[in-house]
Amino acid sequence: MKCLICHDEWMPRMSFSMLLTLQQPDVCCSRCRSRFVLIDGNVCDRCGRPTEQNVCADCMMWQRRGSALINNRSLYIYNDWMKEIINRFKFRGDYALIEAFRHEVCTFFYKHFSSDVFLVPIPLSSSRLVERGFNQAEAIASLLSLPMIFALRRIDDEKQSKKTRRERFVGGKFCLTNEDVAGKRIVIIDDIYTTGATVHEAAQLLYDAGAREIYSFTLVRS
Repeated sequence: MKCLICHDEWMPRMSFSMLLTLQQPDVCCSRCRSRFVLIDGNVCDRCGRPTEQNVCADCMMWQRRGSALINNRSLYIYNDWMKEIINRFKFRGDYALIEAFRHEVCTFFYKHFSSDVFLVPIPLSSSRLVERGFNQAEAIASLLSLPMIFALRRIDDEKQSKKTRRERFVGGKFCLTNEDVAGKRIVIIDDIYTTGATVHEAAQLLYDAGAREIYSFTLVRS
């Protein structure tokens, strides 16, 4: 078979346990797979950043602001390899790359979150959605087979990657839709946690709309 990422021919290693559980073989060759770095070891209790501190300086700031987000968990470190993959996935429209993350996303997510939650993917603006052809946060959420609620609408059309750190902390990125979140346990889904401004703003809106508990999960922690 061909590796989903480098397209080289390779033979996935099969094990007896894979045959028993009907687990699908990896869609990536071992060389490409080894370049993804999972977040492991000590992390900030609030944002999931690798650190020796229980709560990092950024999260202390969010706590002082009274953030509605209970915590964030992220799967991968944003190394040069992941930057390349995210660029292909997000900006060059290579949607099939989402399959490279299926197994690890599901395993990690259910380790940290229960199955009685509702997923709220961070939305794109309508113009950005037309440009890319899909919403990367919704693609990640689709791997989990849990109910999605499209409770947010993007009203800021400027790319987050083009903003300075200071500009990212300015609110007004989203507004609420008519979807009901009252009393629900919510996990916000996004691709990258950088400053946290996006998920914290989204969490506050959902909290104001009556959500009971709000967490977030991102594929990558920069």
